[in-house]
Amino acid sequence: MKVAIQGFRGSFHEVAARQYFGLNTALSFCATFGEVVAQVADGRADAALMAMENSLAGSILPNYLLLERHPLTITGEVYLPIHQHLLVLPGTTLADVQAVHSHPMALRQCGDYLSQYPHWQLVETEDTGLSAQHLAERRTPGLAVIAGAQAAEAFGLEILAPAINDDPNNYTRFLVLERATEAAPVAQPDKASLYFYTAHAPGQLAQALTLISGHGLNLSKLQSCPRPSQPWHYGFHADVEFAAPAQLEALLAELPAVTEELRVLGAYARGSMEFGQEELGTNHRARHAERSEASLPLR
Repeated sequence: MKVAIQGFRGSFHEVAARQYFGLNTALSFCATFGEVVAQVADGRADAALMAMENSLAGSILPNYLLLERHPLTITGEVYLPIHQHLLVLPGTTLADVQAVHSHPMALRQCGDYLSQYPHWQLVETEDTGLSAQHLAERRTPGLAVIAGAQAAEAFGLEILAPAINDDPNNYTRFLVLERATEAAPVAQPDKASLYFYTAHAPGQLAQALTLISGHGLNLSKLQSCPRPSQPWHYGFHADVEFAAPAQLEALLAELPAVTEELRVLGAYARGSMEFGQEELGTNHRARHAERSEASLPLR
């Protein structure tokens, strides 16, 4: 199968995709998240892996809007530990560094370290791996990049300062996306991503959250997103965890009464926080059940 990712060779998206789909999976490298989603939606790719949030830098809000606007379903998630390093051309010292290039999320994750060098010019780029590739190809003096160890290995760079992210417990959460019309339901889901909005009136959101709690589901994420053409009105993305699918079914039966729109963006198995726990090389479709009348409805 072909999997679309944002980023290029040596990026964290590549690491996460190969962890989930297998080392030999064909990847389609995309410059933007919009292109990632478009490739799956129009059939150029079978699936996508898309970053949604980082434990230090927070949510990637535009990606929630992509989930709202495209007919894709979430079939899995990956938690990847992120270790950011300062990479340079061989022989470069800290005294030589004048500028640092990297993706804006990577720069944010390393704010404490970078604040020690206020004279460095920080330049936002489209991808950590691509930044490393450009440094290796262009050999720019005085330039460093922030990227992972996989980028250093791929492009022959040195790690001048290892593990410079602010917190060692730095994770990025990625979602696996497939076309809603073709994705097989996950065999044993224990997590779901919902999108809903309520009437713009006192207590409406509280009613929805009370139902989630009342049915025994754990609300692991609640993200508000602006509703286009309705200033200061918001929709909500909610990730809920449950012990049995019947809990989700019962919740979905009652939520429409307190929401103006409700969609299930996907029901899937929770990702592990332990890197490598899932067996590499295993086709993820083996985790999916055959379509049946008993599968959870996607509303």
